[in-house]
Amino acid sequence: MRVMSNRRRTSFPVVKSWAMGTSNRDLIVEQFTRQAVPYSKASGITSEDTLTRIVRASAAGPDDTVLDVACGPGLLVCTFAPVVRHVTGIDLTPAMLDRARELQRERGLQNVSWQQGDVHHLPYSAASFSIVSSRFAFHHFPDQFVVLSEMRRVCKPGGRIVVSDTAPAANKLDGFNRMELLRDPSHVRALSLEEHCELFARVGLPRPRIETYRMEGDVESLLQRSFTTEEDANRCRKIFADALADDFIDMQPRLQDGKICYAFPVAVLVADIP
Repeated sequence: MRVMSNRRRTSFPVVKSWAMGTSNRDLIVEQFTRQAVPYSKASGITSEDTLTRIVRASAAGPDDTVLDVACGPGLLVCTFAPVVRHVTGIDLTPAMLDRARELQRERGLQNVSWQQGDVHHLPYSAASFSIVSSRFAFHHFPDQFVVLSEMRRVCKPGGRIVVSDTAPAANKLDGFNRMELLRDPSHVRALSLEEHCELFARVGLPRPRIETYRMEGDVESLLQRSFTTEEDANRCRKIFADALADDFIDMQPRLQDGKICYAFPVAVLVADIP
């Protein structure tokens, strides 16, 4: 995975698309099969406040049809469902979709459907949905431009594109990505907030409305659900410890009750389809 990541400071490095081979697909499926249960139970990921923040930002209503791209364990899909007419979740990893179906059954939701597929080639007609969303997924995509272009294609005129993902400060992006590549082998590259906005512009979307917040936790719990090697986990621990002095990873690391805690920088970006 790391050979695909370009560390240049210029935006949008060229990386190999899933459509060009199976290596990225296999790595994503392997990692998220292992992470399906721990990821779906992590407190920051399951936070109702952060999930409903996205639904509110999308201005979702009873007439909307929603597609959630790289839906994972279905948390955002099942948060949209009580508010909208219908929600579809698409993801590459069968184990994540199994978890999503469990959550749907637990909540008794009927207006939900699931699709296994590669989000670089969404299997839907143009203008099929009024809201197209993606949460905590863009940093995993080898070709972010292609995915956002596909999201725009399947969204109706007058609809909304909603992307929520990590968004470290531009001057701390290299440190953040170095840490994440060690922690999560399926990580490709996080974008700064400026790069997210540039990506929206490149696919013909207006400048998005933006909300930001921090997702907090402790380093050891994060590493336990990351399935990295012990060697790379130790390197991550050292990065967090070194960052206590000047936060070169934009994670606001701090010591609390004998643990190093963090606060992931997260952005919610919403753009209207012209």
